[in-house]
Amino acid sequence: MNRTTDTPAPVGAGPEEAPEGGSPLSHGLKQRHLSMIALGGVIGAGLFVGSGAGIAAAGPSIVLAYAFSGALVLLVMRMLGEMSAAHPSSGSFSVHAERAVGPWAGFTAGWMFWALLCVAIAAEAIGAAAIMTTWLPGTASWMWVALFMAVFCGTNLAAVGNFGETEFWFAALKVAAITAFLVLGALAVLGFLPGSPSPGTGNLTGNGGWLPNGVDGFLIGLLASVFAYGGLETVTIAAAESEKPRQGVARAVRTAMWRISLFYVGSMAVIVTLIPWDDPAVVKPGPYVAVLDVLEVPAAAQIMNAVVLAALLSAMNANIYGASRMAYSLIERGNGPAGLARVSRSGVPRRAVLASSAFGFLAVLFSFWWPETVFAWLLNMVGAAVLVVWGFIAVAQLRSRRRLERESPERLTVRMWLFPYLTWVALAGVAVILLLMLRDGDTRTQLYFTGGLALTLSAVGLLRQRRTRRAGG
Repeated sequence: MNRTTDTPAPVGAGPEEAPEGGSPLSHGLKQRHLSMIALGGVIGAGLFVGSGAGIAAAGPSIVLAYAFSGALVLLVMRMLGEMSAAHPSSGSFSVHAERAVGPWAGFTAGWMFWALLCVAIAAEAIGAAAIMTTWLPGTASWMWVALFMAVFCGTNLAAVGNFGETEFWFAALKVAAITAFLVLGALAVLGFLPGSPSPGTGNLTGNGGWLPNGVDGFLIGLLASVFAYGGLETVTIAAAESEKPRQGVARAVRTAMWRISLFYVGSMAVIVTLIPWDDPAVVKPGPYVAVLDVLEVPAAAQIMNAVVLAALLSAMNANIYGASRMAYSLIERGNGPAGLARVSRSGVPRRAVLASSAFGFLAVLFSFWWPETVFAWLLNMVGAAVLVVWGFIAVAQLRSRRRLERESPERLTVRMWLFPYLTWVALAGVAVILLLMLRDGDTRTQLYFTGGLALTLSAVGLLRQRRTRRAGG
């Protein structure tokens, strides 16, 4: 067979799995790709840039804020890991929600996550272009956006191994950067770094103490920390195209605890120990640059700009991948335009890649044309989307665990701890964070917009579900 045209995937055939579901997607991701994606996926631009506002609000208690939110993320990833190891799928939690709750839930969670990733692609492209125009002031922002979008769309249109290799090296750079930061910071805290005497506990106990802005400041820092963890879900999507999906998911989830503790909580502890939380440099140019400046690292700002650029480009690459696979999974299950459910001979859903990239590029144009209206609406609509997704994950795991124990106990290679108690704790944690978002005007707006999107998608999903049932008899 010498055709080079795309071949259609079956539409509406039910939740697809890999490998047992016969998905036409390839399994070209090697274990080293998946391991590094899992390791580097936890290190995003939000950690390097967005953490400054959280530190300025919470002070030293930002360490606790990241520990609490990290514990919630750890529970969510454990639940997702349990379901993904049992049923690996490029649709990840969307497929699990469909299995456990109903087609409307899979439809809602999947398309909401797709929208979140596409808007994130736009935000990351804009951020990366801003760094490039700082380095090369004579160039135009739109030129860099177009270049980055073309490069990573092209990477994702090729065999999945190309995505894995690109992401492997991006992740390796991020891991090397954060590891070097932690080593330098730990040496400075202990007083072992020449020319940098140990600060002791002065920055932790002075300037207002552990909670300088009270409980309100801590809560602001908690909200900031929650959204810094976004993107961890992509590893369970990528696992479906790896050589050994179940083993890959299990390994990634089991190493989540130390990755979260080391990279997030560890770096926050280093930052607030070495520099005063109220130092203006914490917000701008950022906490990591501020620490490197204190340690007299040459060209600290430019080094961190390079790391942030790598983090942004890595996120773009991963989000185009995640959005295309989520879109493909939804369409393959009959939840979207069938014309996009085509897979190339190399196992890549190219039309889904193009559609996801096009929406991301359109969002970039909205940021240029209507930054205060349309683009702001898009940002608000996905502002709390990850919390909605986490809620669906918890509910799906509650409903699927008993079924797995009855029907396929051998698939439970990853088990949620203290089920069902910690699952209920995670659900309560998501509810508490959503309530906390009502306290602030900006986050309240995001909550309202995201809630509107979730209700709209749920209504459409329920109508489609009822129509399908009627058609079936």
